[in-house]
Amino acid sequence: MKSDDYYSKGTQVHWTCKALLDQREISHATEIREVRGWRLDAIIHRLKSDYGWPIQTRYRSPDNVAFYSLPMETDRSALRFPPSASALGKLEGAE
Repeated sequence: MKSDDYYSKGTQVHWTCKALLDQREISHATEIREVRGWRLDAIIHRLKSDYGWPIQTRYRSPDNVAFYSLPMETDRSALRFPPSASALGKLEGAE
């Protein structure tokens, strides 16, 4: 197996960033259903640790499933973006 197979695909990272920016609360099941991904926890960890995103985690019972979201007051222009989601960092209407 190639080492690239251990990392999240760019489309999954882009989807995660867009979903969070759209003020969605997402879970692993959401990612599987929408982009057939399986690395949401790793993507969230990387966004938090490497890019400084203020992602909130809420656990729902009875299975203690993690749901991720950004605080409503998050300043999009202050976020750093991974390469595969860099286009999302551009403000709408700006060139």
